[in-house]
Order: sequence, then C-alpha cells, then structure tokens
Amino acid sequence: MSKISNAFKNGKAFIGFLTAGDPTVEKTVEYILAMEEAGCDLIEIGIPFSDPMAEGVVIQDANVRALKHNTTTDDVFEIVRAVRSKTDIPLVFLTYINPVFFYGYEEFFKKCGELGIDGIISPDLPYEEKGEIADIARKNDVDVISLIAPTSKERIQMIANDATGFIYVVSSLGVTGMRSEIKTDLKSILEDIRDVTDLPLAVGFGINTPEQAKDISRLADGVIVGSAIVKIIEEHGEDAADALKEYVSSMKEACN
Repeated sequence: MSKISNAFKNGKAFIGFLTAGDPTVEKTVEYILAMEEAGCDLIEIGIPFSDPMAEGVVIQDANVRALKHNTTTDDVFEIVRAVRSKTDIPLVFLTYINPVFFYGYEEFFKKCGELGIDGIISPDLPYEEKGEIADIARKNDVDVISLIAPTSKERIQMIANDATGFIYVVSSLGVTGMRSEIKTDLKSILEDIRDVTDLPLAVGFGINTPEQAKDISRLADGVIVGSAIVKIIEEHGEDAADALKEYVSSMKEACN
C-alpha cells in the first residue's frame, strides 16, 4: 500500500505546500519540519520552475525568488535527503513536467525512490500523456497523483480508474491563490468521484482560512493549502517558522 495512505489514516488530512529554495534551501528543510510538527499530514514540495502556469502570483513570486538563489533540482533532492534524516512524513513533489524531462525520467524517479519521495503532482501533464512517466514512477514506488477539475465531469471515471495515492480535486477554475469564497459544487463532484474510486480525495486551490478548511473537510478526506503558506514565508523570510506553526496548527484543528 502507498505510504501516502498514512496521511489519511487519522481523520482528515491537512496537506501543506511550499516552494523549495524559498527563502533558502536550509530554511526549506526547517520549514517542512516545522509544518509537520504543527500538524501537516503530508507535504508538497514545489520544484522551482520559470513558467509555473497553474500558479497565481504568490507562488509565481516564490519560484522567482528560489530561482534567483539558483535553486536546482539537485538542491531539491538534497532538501528531501535532509528531511528524510528526521522524519518519514509522506512527501510529494509538485513539479511541471519540463524539469523532470530535462533531468531524465529514469534518473529523476530513481532518485525519488531512493530518497523517499512518495508521489508527484504535475499540473501540466495531461491524462493522455501520463503513460510517459507512469511505469517508471511505479517501478520506483512513486505515485503519480491525478488531478480532477470542475471541468472534468465527463472524464472522472477515466482519470480515477488508474489513479494512485490520492486524488487532487481542484476546487475552482483558474490558477492557485487565496480566495474569499469557493463557489464550485464540490459536494456533487466529490460524490461523482467516490462512485468510481475508494482513494482519498483532497481538495486544493484557493483554501486559506480555518472556516474554509472546516467546511471542505466535512466533504473531502483532505484539505490542501499552498498560497497562504507561501505568503507567510514571503512575509517573514528566514523567520517564518513560528508563524507557519501557528497557521498550520489552526488549519489542522479546523480540519478535525
């Protein structure tokens, strides 16, 4: 069984995201461990990329900051190595497919397997091209996480049939970013997905307040937050640990 399932075994999962190398490689390690201590059940690590098309301005800016510090994919693997010396919390890469392609699929997933990356989310990898990496990822015990968006209704069964780990349910159309209100009929989408799979369903895009987390956790198995966490890191820089712990703790408490 995928280690990712451990994130969902004790109630509703809170999943946090941060961009590797923002503000520094060393601080990314510290912040991942702080987020786990505060209640994160799974952490997504963003690999910096120059054209993160699914991201809003907050995460775009974090990518720019990390790249200005010359954060490489090898640096991100070193972050994972350091984190894995301290914890076995489920870890997932969020990356566009371009950095993986240029690193080399075989080498990239081999390193993921060796260092303990449990899954990969690639927002720009269409379902029809998932086969490019699926077998290599599986061979290295890495789950390729499927995304289902509000526009995916006719494709739910197809996407869910060979999904592994968990399913990332996109709450809203558009790019990532904090939203004051989530207007999508999530209840209906989640019911449709549950008709065809037993995998955990985690909802992301736009969630940033404990009230939103509480509402969504009533429907879903997990809540994913990225931009609000990245914003805290932007505001506090190398002194963000306490603010991150306070925020993650409040969100985890709301989920349960």
